[in-house]
Amino acid sequence: MQRGALARATGCNLETIRYYETIGVMPDPPRDPNGYRSYGEDHVSRLRFITRARALGFSLDEIKGLLSLVDSHSQTCAEVEGVAAAHLRDVRDKIANLRRIEKALSATLAQCSGSNVPACPILDVLLD
Repeated sequence: MQRGALARATGCNLETIRYYETIGVMPDPPRDPNGYRSYGEDHVSRLRFITRARALGFSLDEIKGLLSLVDSHSQTCAEVEGVAAAHLRDVRDKIANLRRIEKALSATLAQCSGSNVPACPILDVLLD
């Protein structure tokens, strides 16, 4: 299949596929005699792996690490678990940070009268 068909089969944008090829997470496909790239089911599976990992918030570097384990055929569940556990810690840290931001914004907004006066507690907090 050509790149457009790969994009349709996976729901991935054409430019994203090109980018993944450029950075090496997607292997270069062989070319047909007419010069067109020819993607196969292995490309579909790999791209689906990448898009699922991205949907779970894994960075491209983390995905490269996971794919290198898969490509070497030497991965252990412990190695994969280590990558996933580190990612989960990062996600939890981000959630905690977002909760702190939410609390600060909520408290600041609660001080705002919303009226047409020049004094604004939101700006006061940002200027402090």
